[in-house]
Amino acid sequence: MLIVLPPSETKAPGGSPGPMAVSFSALDSVRASLLDDLAALPLDEMVSLLKIPPSKRDEAEENRSLRAAPVMPAIVRYTGVLYDALSPASLPPAALSRLAIGSALFGIVRATDLIPRYRLSGSAKVPARDGSLPTMKARWGSLVTAALEQEGFVVDLRSGTYAQLGRVPGAVTVRVESVQGDGSRKVVSHFNKHYKGELARALALGPSCSSVAEVVESARDAGFSVEVSGTQLTLVV
Repeated sequence: MLIVLPPSETKAPGGSPGPMAVSFSALDSVRASLLDDLAALPLDEMVSLLKIPPSKRDEAEENRSLRAAPVMPAIVRYTGVLYDALSPASLPPAALSRLAIGSALFGIVRATDLIPRYRLSGSAKVPARDGSLPTMKARWGSLVTAALEQEGFVVDLRSGTYAQLGRVPGAVTVRVESVQGDGSRKVVSHFNKHYKGELARALALGPSCSSVAEVVESARDAGFSVEVSGTQLTLVV
């Protein structure tokens, strides 16, 4: 079982000297082209194209020298609500081995892959050397899907922007709904990442799943209220 998490816009700074070390070698050609295209992009143009706030201009500058940047495990590099709920520092190696993260720059990385801090979203467009301005979806084509299909059973917790970079047929997907005072349902937005982080933690620590039914059972054993329709799970909170 592979649990695929969304990345986060916020990323921890720093790291250790050393080269990047990323899994899924079939994605390396697109990764290399993105690294080259970012390095060649003038700073002001990068800030504008990637919609980087002026206060984060230093992160735009870092995008131009990522191959020489400090690295740290991906599961530590990404920060924010989901990762706080996941609490990766307290997960044993066996649980970490079940986790991967979607990425505009890398396509997909495993939790322990070594990556630099970068600034690039799944909705961004980076000029290519031929003068075109391809979307991230166009750059990745079917490569991310093919890489994930080789992993067997997948629980896909990525948001729509990152799922579209490589959807996985048959993967379990998850939405979060809250029950309103009148009994109606509302899709949770603000705490969506928190609940997905808690679910990812429970699944990573629980028995390995190879079917939707086993994911549902594992989630319920962890205390979640779960409904299922096909391969889509709904967490009711």
